Amino acid sequence: MSLTRADIENIARLARLQLTEAEIPVYVDSLSRIFAFVGELDRAPTTGISPMAHPLPGLAQRLRADAVSETDHRDLYQQNAPKVEAGLYVVPKVIE
Repeated sequence: MSLTRADIENIARLARLQLTEAEIPVYVDSLSRIFAFVGELDRAPTTGISPMAHPLPGLAQRLRADAVSETDHRDLYQQNAPKVEAGLYVVPKVIE
């Protein structure tokens, strides 16, 4: 599919983009090449292939064990804070 200048102007209007005169030919070429590349998928042989819900049927996602792997460093990190209360950073009120 090859796009025209009018197509690009219409797309730009719908997307609320302000394109310069120099940008329009660049978009015509770039978007036309993208559409041509996507159009190549139409030539892929798909007869006799059923749709899949997952690319690897019969496999489950392996999950790691839900176990603590690091120690708590909160007190160490909060040593540099100007003010800490009950393990929370205290910041000045900015909204009245």
